[in-house]
Amino acid sequence: MLRFKILASVIPLLAAAVFARSEIGPVSHPCIALGDTSVELTSLFWTAGVHVAFTDDPSRATVRVQITDDADAADFAVVDDGLGSDTESCQANPATRLVTIATQPVDGGPVIYLSADGPADYRVYVRSKTFSQREAAALIVGARGDHPRPLQAASL
Repeated sequence: MLRFKILASVIPLLAAAVFARSEIGPVSHPCIALGDTSVELTSLFWTAGVHVAFTDDPSRATVRVQITDDADAADFAVVDDGLGSDTESCQANPATRLVTIATQPVDGGPVIYLSADGPADYRVYVRSKTFSQREAAALIVGARGDHPRPLQAASL
């Protein structure tokens, strides 16, 4: 009977360890390095400091992100179609800001409207095998927190 109790108490611990290892281990999440800080997307909702959500309704958005085809016009460009990647640039450290994409707005967090048209708070250019346009938008908004810069007037 004692062996059964020990076994019954160990199985949930092993399951938790396997689950934690699958998230913390070699899983690569989109990440950007900004000076001494890194910003990384995570699927662990409770560990993220910033929760962003997306909307298809521009009137519900708190941040507008424009997808641009011109890297020079972008505030943030992701181009990683080379052979290798710099795995050292986003090492987890105490200054890492974790961002998660929520299905609904969380506690007044940023709500992103992603569009190919302006006006926009941020413009992103994405040509990547590992980053989606949504992930790039979530990272740039997460890097700034919930205080987007003011809209800039479009130049003609």
